[in-house]
Amino acid sequence: MKTRLALTLALAALSLGLSGLARADDSLFTSKEGIEHADGASIYTHICQGCHMPGGLGAIGAGHYPKLAGDPKLSSWQYAAFTVLNGRNGMPPFGLPPDQVWETRTVHLSDEQVADVVNYIRTHFGNNDGEAITAAQVKALPHPSAPPAQD
Repeated sequence: MKTRLALTLALAALSLGLSGLARADDSLFTSKEGIEHADGASIYTHICQGCHMPGGLGAIGAGHYPKLAGDPKLSSWQYAAFTVLNGRNGMPPFGLPPDQVWETRTVHLSDEQVADVVNYIRTHFGNNDGEAITAAQVKALPHPSAPPAQD
């Protein structure tokens, strides 16, 4: 019975993970300090690749997760950073204020971390898109506000 329950819970978790909402693997970021010190590669590995796949190849099936490998849209650092901050097409916003991320069941990334992960995806997976961006450039972009209250 315990095995059947564990399998059911594992399948439910997998199903939720494929629902279009990227979530951090809590076992990999076991504390607030852990995520605060994560670099672009770690953020991609533990948050982004669940949908965008290893190698940035994307996925189609239960949902559509765009490939990042060779994506010409990434030549615009603003597009990439704005997408990470504010979300897009089912991807949650990672730029919400830390006290509001529980509503999206995701994590808050600082402007520095957004810059790090954007720099990572723009220089990996066959991408070679321009100079590295900074936290100051990310800070200048519009950030999301709290989602509207649900009745």
